[in-house]
Amino acid sequence: MFSKLKSLHLERSVVSPFMAVAWNIILLFVIYTLCRVEYLLENYSYFVQSVSEGHLTRLFMGGMVFDTPGIMYTNALYVLLMLLPLHWKENAAYHKVCKWLFVVVNGLAISVNLADSVYFSFTSRRTSSEVFGEFSNEGNLGKIIGTEMVSHWYLVLLAALMIWALWKLYFTPKMEIKLQSKPRYYLLQTLSLVFCGILCVSGIRGGFLNHWYLYVAAAFLAYISYKMTPKNRSMTGLKRALGLAAIVLVVSAPIGGWRHRDIRPVALSNANEYTYRPMEVALVLNTPFSVLRTLGKAVFTDPHYYDNKTELANIYTPVHKPVVTSPMRKKNVVIMIIESFGREYIGALNKEMLGKRSKSYTTFTDSLIQHSATFRYSYCNGHKSIDGMPSVLSSIPMFIKPFVLTPQALNRVDGIASLLSKKGYSTAFFHGARTGSMGFNGFANSIGFKEYYGREDFDKDKRFHGDEDFDGYWAIWDEPFMQFYATKMSEMKQPFVTALFTASSHHPFHVPEKYQNIYKEEEMPIHKCIRYTDNALRNFFNKAKKEPWFKNTIFVMTSDHTNMSGFEEYKSDLGRFSVPIIIYDPSGEIKPGMRDAVAQQIDIVPTVLGHLGYDEPYLGFGIDVLNTPAEETWAVNYLNGIYQYVKFGYVLQLEGMKTIGVYKLSDKLMKHNLVGKVKEQEQMERELKAIVQSYMDCMINDKLLP
Repeated sequence: MFSKLKSLHLERSVVSPFMAVAWNIILLFVIYTLCRVEYLLENYSYFVQSVSEGHLTRLFMGGMVFDTPGIMYTNALYVLLMLLPLHWKENAAYHKVCKWLFVVVNGLAISVNLADSVYFSFTSRRTSSEVFGEFSNEGNLGKIIGTEMVSHWYLVLLAALMIWALWKLYFTPKMEIKLQSKPRYYLLQTLSLVFCGILCVSGIRGGFLNHWYLYVAAAFLAYISYKMTPKNRSMTGLKRALGLAAIVLVVSAPIGGWRHRDIRPVALSNANEYTYRPMEVALVLNTPFSVLRTLGKAVFTDPHYYDNKTELANIYTPVHKPVVTSPMRKKNVVIMIIESFGREYIGALNKEMLGKRSKSYTTFTDSLIQHSATFRYSYCNGHKSIDGMPSVLSSIPMFIKPFVLTPQALNRVDGIASLLSKKGYSTAFFHGARTGSMGFNGFANSIGFKEYYGREDFDKDKRFHGDEDFDGYWAIWDEPFMQFYATKMSEMKQPFVTALFTASSHHPFHVPEKYQNIYKEEEMPIHKCIRYTDNALRNFFNKAKKEPWFKNTIFVMTSDHTNMSGFEEYKSDLGRFSVPIIIYDPSGEIKPGMRDAVAQQIDIVPTVLGHLGYDEPYLGFGIDVLNTPAEETWAVNYLNGIYQYVKFGYVLQLEGMKTIGVYKLSDKLMKHNLVGKVKEQEQMERELKAIVQSYMDCMINDKLLP
């Protein structure tokens, strides 16, 4: 095709800039589609249901709708430079600059699209602009990226091939503007610029492809007009009429697309129009669009579910007003957030769910669970470490965007440390990475942790081996850092509240050299790391139980988020949020056993405070799951524009004002949508809307304190 275009000498015609833009943009659509195919193949196990049920055509057509604004956003400058009605720009040097601009910008877009296919397994969504804040404090990204490029060499090769194709297949105008052709050039160039401007706006609004049939008809008429050889005047008139009709159709298509979206550009949430389940949104979107569309955007808006504030408060309020009749228990609190420690890996929590298929990678944790309170259903409230920390320590879930990356993170906010410090507690946060990593130290300080211990503090302590125990990527290995953790707690004044955030089960999934022959590669790379961290927990508790503070301590263990999965049950929209919540009380005051209830990360603060007998009002979006009837326990999370609400043995999915799905919790693969068929649906909708609106009200109006 490219050679045929050249044979027509279109690169030298007066319309060559327009033809070049058209050809090169079409080339990008092909490239973006190939990137989407790669995204699907890289994460095939998560989308196998979409493939088996024949949803791909719809998903890929939806993808074209979002590829259009993605391409338009990134290539707006290129289109403008190519179509500027200035005859002096029609020279080799100018078009060489345009070519380099096109290849560099779109080469970067290709690279982030391909790289994001790897990141999906950790987040279940496309990367957005928050990524710049998430990793702004990291100094090891170069090494991580290098490691990833080696392990995913095929993606590097694919990116190189695609960029090479962009360079080789690029259409370059080569016309010469003569004096007699200047008027025609300026007329056609101006019309081309105006037309492409309308087309770009239409594409950004998401209506470009809603009138695709007009483009097909226009192309057909233009082809007939081009091939027609007039033999008389009437035939010449017909040829011109056909050409004019083609122009009218082409112009009407973007205008129709413009009207399709009214005045609202297409947003990330519109991707749900083309999906059957929230996780599929990632396949519809593309990364350049996701990043650019979220830059500088207001995160939280009032959904206006309830205009009556009294009605709203009667349904749900995040303000807790404890009624306490006995003195507060001054027990120590130890909260352990274990990196990527998904429920799937813990055999003791999977006996009923997976039966004989379950395999445990956590022999120590399994034994600890026998003496701990756990829950039949337990979930995280986000998919990133920076989602988990506010959820676990401040009872703030992740809705739309990680709380710590929003302007609302500067609002006044409490956490378990600030609340208990009012009662005389010592407070400390521990994370084996360098101080500043992930912004943990800033958030820990904002919620009341007076002391922060990181990699630098571990290095200074002569009782340990310093940077000899650095994993080379993120942090100190879990085993030595947990020993450091136990040692420092023994030096703290009681009662104390501490939090630990581990790191060794983080990507790129390595274990210390001395354990490489013990914890070998298994079904997935993370499995050996889970075994290593589980053993580190064993050694931690072996040390802790010898300390005088041990029996007067409540231990809470959970994960920041889930990670790699080998079971379809844990790859569903809800299954991807399944983490353990383990409450261990050596004194036996909290009775061990599996409770027939729902628990989530944001329940940890209210539950601990409830057990201690905390007697002051505070704000937390969760509940005390130890003192709430099982049938009243619930969980909420957010995935790709969809809120999920778990209660009454069901999970409800809400998009805006509309419930799009209701599934039994026993329907692990979420295949049987019961929307409109469940009597509890109305109540669940009402409660979920109240939770969401209360959250938005607190964020927008700086009401994160009671």
